[in-house]
Amino acid sequence: MANPQILVVEDEEKLRKLVTTYLKREQFQVLEASDGREGMELFENHPVDLVILDIMMPGYDGWTVCRRIRESSQVPVILLTARSEENDKLFGFELGADDYVTKPFSVKELMARTKALLKRSGVKPEEKNYQIQGLTVDTGRHHVEVQGEAVELTPKEYELLLLFLKNTNQALGRENILNQVWGYDYYGDLRTVDTHVKRLRQKLGKVGGMIQTVRGVGYMLEVTES
Repeated sequence: MANPQILVVEDEEKLRKLVTTYLKREQFQVLEASDGREGMELFENHPVDLVILDIMMPGYDGWTVCRRIRESSQVPVILLTARSEENDKLFGFELGADDYVTKPFSVKELMARTKALLKRSGVKPEEKNYQIQGLTVDTGRHHVEVQGEAVELTPKEYELLLLFLKNTNQALGRENILNQVWGYDYYGDLRTVDTHVKRLRQKLGKVGGMIQTVRGVGYMLEVTES
């Protein structure tokens, strides 16, 4: 079964890309729309398991899109908006929205709410396991082994390892890694990436040698054909 598909309708490009990055990291498929009209076109022409919907947009606003979605579907809808007045929230729920997140918000909280709504609707992400040259990662249990021995990783080290596993034999720039693991709103510098890669290599032992430094670019998980 394919992973759940999420439709993100948000006119602010930076925020839309941030939410999309986190969703893909959680193994979701993602459709992106920059306004309400495009969002409705995607919704009507693609299977969608959940909609993350901004309220204040040009053209069709979020209220209009939510109302039209509810005319034909009970797919879960999370509203995103800078508004926080109680009446606005009540109006959103009356239109059929399932949850309401007020900007600014924690993207990790949004991910948690997304998973909770999907679980309630009976949809869950497909869990993928990796077995590469002595390295085993069980994503369902967040469990890592090297040559059969368990390895304890911090949450960021684990996210970093998953990013490499999803992009084997592809050079990833330090800034790209920083954005995908720490988020676009992280204000640290690129040395954070170097420090975590060094620690990850050490914890993985001989397997850590697969994480190669790409001079002038960043890092790559190099996997040879067995």
